[in-house]
Amino acid sequence: MSVPGAHLVEHGVVGKDHVFEVPVKGIKTPDDMQIWEKSEAYSEYFGFILALNEAVQGKAVNSEYPASQAVLNTVVMLDTFDQWLTEIPPTDQPQRFGNKSFRLWHARLLERSAEELKKVLSEDLHKSVPELSQYLCEGFGNATRIDYGTGHEMAFVMFLCCLFKIGAYRADDKVAAVNKVFTRYMEFIRRLQLAYRMEPAGSHGVWSLDDYQFVPFVWGSAQLIGHHRIEPRHFVDPGVVEAHSKNYLFLSSIEFISKVKIGPFAEHSNQLWNVSAVPSWARVNAGLIRMYKAEVLLKFPVIQHVMFGSLFTLKPAPTGPMYKGACLVPPGPPQLPK
Repeated sequence: MSVPGAHLVEHGVVGKDHVFEVPVKGIKTPDDMQIWEKSEAYSEYFGFILALNEAVQGKAVNSEYPASQAVLNTVVMLDTFDQWLTEIPPTDQPQRFGNKSFRLWHARLLERSAEELKKVLSEDLHKSVPELSQYLCEGFGNATRIDYGTGHEMAFVMFLCCLFKIGAYRADDKVAAVNKVFTRYMEFIRRLQLAYRMEPAGSHGVWSLDDYQFVPFVWGSAQLIGHHRIEPRHFVDPGVVEAHSKNYLFLSSIEFISKVKIGPFAEHSNQLWNVSAVPSWARVNAGLIRMYKAEVLLKFPVIQHVMFGSLFTLKPAPTGPMYKGACLVPPGPPQLPK
């Protein structure tokens, strides 16, 4: 069965004469959400989430998979961002959230992002930098509020999708995009959140999966589909988490939550506790995809910050086979629970 959005990762969809644009926000009022839900950007973004979700099913971080030079270059770029954090340590200040040194780190990101992105891309793709750098910089939080949330995570995923759309990433980089690049991003973003005490952006507290992230639970549950030993009920076992967190995004997310929150898991992470009762990872994955759509992609407070340019547009999505159903269900089995 073809995967909605898979065309985005099978080949670069923009030609050599493509005119890139600096993206800007386009959803200004709650009424505009109807435009977003029917747009190419919505179909392509959700299709991209599903395509990579299918690609990593049953594939741990330490499994074998191809990785292009652009993928490896992206990891080096993230390593550089991490080094900047070491060079710009948090300021000694009393407040619980929002260390002001984050603004210095973020200012460096804005100043040098274009230069760093050019190191990732081949020279013929450098003209895409003004557009891609907007998604990249947005993917690490807000410097004014010193916060981070699922909208920033979404910006980074859009950045990854753009790399496929311009042909920088190859069709067989789908697994590497999750297991190498996104995994490195998650390692760094957690360090950033802790070091600068970033406030959760729009957190739902215990009623959401996590104060900051959502996508690692989706792709992470896909990695565990078909695992012969680890079942959903096992992720509340600290021993299982410690033994396998480096190889599965879902378990590394649980490990992080357990380190930063105190008290019984069932109290500080009620939604995740409920997930542990689901009988299979396939059903967990399908349910999380449905929840991601409802709690992130259809929420105005998140989508009002999304930027649109030449690669993600608000033009109405075509209704041909590559888009049909992309906004409704994930590809193939498992189907979303009723």
